[in-house]
Amino acid sequence: MAIDYSLIGKRVATARKERGLTQDKLAEKADISNNYLSHIETSRSIPSLETLMNICDALDVTPDCLLLGTSNRQKDYLISDIEDRLNQCTDYEKRVIFNLIDIMVKERTKKV
Repeated sequence: MAIDYSLIGKRVATARKERGLTQDKLAEKADISNNYLSHIETSRSIPSLETLMNICDALDVTPDCLLLGTSNRQKDYLISDIEDRLNQCTDYEKRVIFNLIDIMVKERTKKV
């Protein structure tokens, strides 16, 4: 599988803009130079794995968001994973899971 660095760069730029960040602000949060970030977004530079992870952390996205264009935020990733597993459950199992969640929420509100 070939890696399309132009798509990664476009995804970085899109995620950055969706969060209202300038290149300067994202570069600062990811601990890289503004010029380097610009080159990543325009696919003139290939980021190291460490740099890519720093960008993911700064954008609050999972690596698969930038690499594959899937789930946008880490929280969305967890929800998507839960949905996938729930889809594999029987109706009975779904009711049991719902009841467990309901009990957990009720217990938490008792402690507050």
